[in-house]
Amino acid sequence: MKMKKPLRVFFLLIILLCSFKIQAEDGYELWLRYQPVTNSQHKEYIQSLFTEVLIDDNSATAKVIKEELDRAFLGMLGNKPTIIQNLTTYTGLIIATSESQIVKSNSTLLEKVNELSNEGFLIDFVNSQGQKHLAVLAKKPVGLLYGSFYLLRQLQAGNQIEHAYSSSPKIKNRLLNHWDNLDRTVERGYAGFSIWDWHKLPGYIDQRYIDYARANASIGINGTVLTNVNANALVLTPIYIEKVKALADAFRPYGLKVYLTARFSAPIEIGGLETADPLEPEVRNWWKSKTDELYEAIPDFGGFLVKANSEGQPGPQNYNRTHADGANMLAEAVVPHGGIVMWRAFVYSHEVPEDRAKQANNEFEPLDGKFNKNVFIQVKNGAIDFQPREPFHPLFGKMPKTDLALELQITQEYLGQGTNLVYLAPLFKECLDSRTYLPKNESTVADIIDGTAYNRNNSVIAGVANIGNDRNWTGHLFGQANWFAFGRLAWDHTLSSGEIAKEWTKLTFSNDDDVVQKVEELMLASREACVNYMTPLGLHHIMGRNHHYGPGPWVTGGRPDWTSVYYHKADSAGIGFDRTKTGSNALSQYAPQVEKLFTILDTCPEKYLLWFHHLSWDYKLKSGKTLWDGLCLKYDEGVKSVGEMLTTWQSLESKIDNERFEQVEALLNIQKEEAVWWKNSCLLYFQQFSQKDFPASMNAPTGDLEEYKEMRFPYAPGIRPTWK
Repeated sequence: MKMKKPLRVFFLLIILLCSFKIQAEDGYELWLRYQPVTNSQHKEYIQSLFTEVLIDDNSATAKVIKEELDRAFLGMLGNKPTIIQNLTTYTGLIIATSESQIVKSNSTLLEKVNELSNEGFLIDFVNSQGQKHLAVLAKKPVGLLYGSFYLLRQLQAGNQIEHAYSSSPKIKNRLLNHWDNLDRTVERGYAGFSIWDWHKLPGYIDQRYIDYARANASIGINGTVLTNVNANALVLTPIYIEKVKALADAFRPYGLKVYLTARFSAPIEIGGLETADPLEPEVRNWWKSKTDELYEAIPDFGGFLVKANSEGQPGPQNYNRTHADGANMLAEAVVPHGGIVMWRAFVYSHEVPEDRAKQANNEFEPLDGKFNKNVFIQVKNGAIDFQPREPFHPLFGKMPKTDLALELQITQEYLGQGTNLVYLAPLFKECLDSRTYLPKNESTVADIIDGTAYNRNNSVIAGVANIGNDRNWTGHLFGQANWFAFGRLAWDHTLSSGEIAKEWTKLTFSNDDDVVQKVEELMLASREACVNYMTPLGLHHIMGRNHHYGPGPWVTGGRPDWTSVYYHKADSAGIGFDRTKTGSNALSQYAPQVEKLFTILDTCPEKYLLWFHHLSWDYKLKSGKTLWDGLCLKYDEGVKSVGEMLTTWQSLESKIDNERFEQVEALLNIQKEEAVWWKNSCLLYFQQFSQKDFPASMNAPTGDLEEYKEMRFPYAPGIRPTWK
């Protein structure tokens, strides 16, 4: 039946209107979207550079470079590049290692490439037959991969390559730590279940595994710890080793090594031994045999991450042995294969009558120099536990004879979990840039962990992953920015939070100046907003019990170090934890310059005030306001900041695709409600002690404190097991 003309016109108009609508996206492509280039000049520039592509390498990594270029150019230009192998007729982009005749025949180029690390890359120009060719050069194929991704980031962001550029990672081992369990639950995971489908491995390699490896390679992450630090010994059994091998084989072309967490009691649980004492020969032999088995299956296996004698996990102290005894046993097993052991310093005990902030130092500093050379002590950024804000961990700078690794949390256990937009690069930078004054006055945490402080050539940085099987990988779309930021800072910790935010925004949303400026502004404001509505002025550990979702400054009972009152110590006289000489003396664990800075009230940054001092409610802040008024206004400021973030995002509705815009808008509305919840709960609770009115200039808290206390969240995601 022939359609009438008015109806045809109507449907044509609908189709035309739809063609102008920004295509919906679900976030799966992350920052590797490769959208069509709409700027005609930039499109011509790309086409002129990439008439042909010569990849002078035959490795498996070269194959994935070709696949990535195909994907990128098909997306950006609508056609795949022409790949050639003839060294004498190339007319476009060159991708070659130092083994290529192109590099060997040019002494200047060869010298530049030889200055790179094995993972470094050089973007430069090669002259041949009167033509100038752009080249991605490296010592090894993995360097070519990183260089190719760098080049593609520049092109996606609308940049042209005008000058030579070289880059090598500042930290050698750049790892994600997955807190994934074998049953696919994820401890402190807020983006669905684990992406590792152990049931279908090794036979089925999900495309998601490949895209995971691509994403990590694109930002320079070169290792992944597949399993939870609260470890399950079963992952070391033959059936699981076969599954891990399948993942390692899939990841290898992308330069991504696999690591596993080792449960210290594995020799008993799966080995049939009666003890796991690290000084017993049969135990040491069991670990050596198990490690040999792993390396036979996975020749480039990275090594072990261990949580021991912490929060119920078994360890060497069960046998009156030291952390060094336990770590060195595993280190001896992996060292013939080039592996490393990362031994976590997150140890504390409620049975020790000592400030929890001091306990890791007390246990590990006396062991300095007693660990094998392939052992890293993995230290969290702060001494408590991934709080919205913490001063840097005092262990940094206090173990000059031991390699230290930095552990950061990308998943937002204490920062709003899956509902809050909190850009974490400022938190990461705050730690990395902190001055330790050891071993030198100018030394920073970054200098300690990248090896430069002690002239070492091995180094580790780890990020607790926020990845799950949600379609967009991280649950909250902006969680992707934290994965991205970790990778970029792991490669180069001198980058600024703003640089990374701008780059991520261009790759994830648009090169539109308005979008870039507003999203960057929103991201850079988000972490401080979170601190203000959760734990301002140095407050810490005042979240709900176990699930850690939402406020719980009233939490008491049970283990003191798992309560909130242990940390804020609010009473009628004031609030805060005295860690000076008149209190727990935790400040003595820092260098004298740091101790002095934080001890003297006039020099202690107010952002750490209540972390180190118990102060009167009437104490005068630098603003002239009382501590009570300042605390109230900080909470109020945090709530207002989230409202401004929401307004900023809503102003971009016409420039962001519907699906991603609506998800972020909905979550920002939730975040605004949660910020109010934090403010009301905390201030109504603390007012019981201050007995003071709320400042007239703020929106006073509302609601009933007892109702807030009664709120329960039995189905909050990512709750870890309750240890006896």
